[in-house]
Amino acid sequence: MPWLRNFIQLSATFTRRGLPPPRKPSAVFGPPPSIAQLLQHFSSAARSTDPGLGPTKGDEKPRVVVLGSGWAGCRLIKDIDTKAYDIVCVSPRNHMVFTPLLASTCVGTLEFRSVAEPIGRIQPAISTEPGSYFFLANCTGVDFQNHQIQCQTVTEGAKTVDPWNFKIAYDKLVIASGAQASTFGIKGANEHAIFLREVHHAQEIRRKLLLNLMLSDVPAMKRSVGSCTVLSLVGSHRVEFSGELSDFIQKDVHKRYSHVKDYIHVTLVEANEILSSFDDRLRKYAIKQLTKSGVRLVRGIVKDVQSEKIILSDDTDIPYGVLVWSTGVGPSPFVNDLEVPKAPGGRIGIDEWLRIPSVQDVFAIGDCSGFLESTGRPVLPALAQHAKNVLNENAFVQVAERQGKYLAKLLNRLGKAGGGRADAAKDMDFGDQFVYRHLGSMATIGRYKALVDLRKSKVKFFALW
Repeated sequence: MPWLRNFIQLSATFTRRGLPPPRKPSAVFGPPPSIAQLLQHFSSAARSTDPGLGPTKGDEKPRVVVLGSGWAGCRLIKDIDTKAYDIVCVSPRNHMVFTPLLASTCVGTLEFRSVAEPIGRIQPAISTEPGSYFFLANCTGVDFQNHQIQCQTVTEGAKTVDPWNFKIAYDKLVIASGAQASTFGIKGANEHAIFLREVHHAQEIRRKLLLNLMLSDVPAMKRSVGSCTVLSLVGSHRVEFSGELSDFIQKDVHKRYSHVKDYIHVTLVEANEILSSFDDRLRKYAIKQLTKSGVRLVRGIVKDVQSEKIILSDDTDIPYGVLVWSTGVGPSPFVNDLEVPKAPGGRIGIDEWLRIPSVQDVFAIGDCSGFLESTGRPVLPALAQHAKNVLNENAFVQVAERQGKYLAKLLNRLGKAGGGRADAAKDMDFGDQFVYRHLGSMATIGRYKALVDLRKSKVKFFALW
């Protein structure tokens, strides 16, 4: 391990120099250094001497570096042949999140551990193979010419060690860093809204909901706090969350907090038709069921977000206690800074084999990528819906998962044919192109009901369990 090597080097240096003369004990002893201070000392001493992971040697397996731990990256990591490659995953998150079920964790239907899967469990080689690693870090830059990436460790809190900068050489690089929540420049959204994309977002929503309910027991705050337990949801692909929360209010809150039940509401704000990617008959059925369960449907465009209310374009005010924002995603700053051709929407441009055609041995999959216009390929369903501000979580998941599966097979085939090394696959045949076939969409709407759109057959309702 790098820190152990540096500790041994420092110990050897002190041994060669000899022990320092004994010091007289001072009258007042200061507090002993903390573990964080000790780690910071050794990390500072080693930062300039530890180059990271250099190029692979002839007796080592080729190295595939994966940026990200989302649906696309984790499917690739799961299927990659660890006999042919060493795997290095770089991500600020050490687990994969099953995003379609995040809404259920906000109200306690599921526990948070049920929707998170550790990277080491998805691909055990990362924990057991000597040349495979997971680094809790962000990629800060890519040197395409020298097949190298720059990384910085993720450190949070006032008493943690300083961020550690290091480099990783790659034979094949897969960019699966995902996208970030889009606010369309609406004032106050970043400051006051919660974006339901990570486990800690769901934890924050649950905490705020329960805090408001607890405070509603205070007599002087009953009306003010109760009226603030309104949840306003912006975005079409979170109809599932509205249904989950409405069930929670109807079944649990009304029993335990009956004195404030008249002040608790779920409001779904939508600029267009809800679930507009679904068949019209399914959409009408969803509206009927949501209304029956107590969800308020509001048509409008948000123009301003304040600490306790949102303001629509027609100057209508909607008060809230918890605001969940889910209007879609856009390219991250890392993707914007990459000097590669971009697809519509600012994503990384890829060809029919998911390669970045302007550089060697680099692929891009998932939400961060899109077909270049020169390929003549239609826009993938998830990205087409995003362009219309109509999102379906299932479409994103299907595309990302399918791309990861395809690329793993392609890399495995290249590795067996001797093309796993850097620049070794220039003249090789990459085989069949990636083709996406949409299998359909599903959305839960609460009360054990769901919609399924399979193109050929439309299912209005069925019992989930």
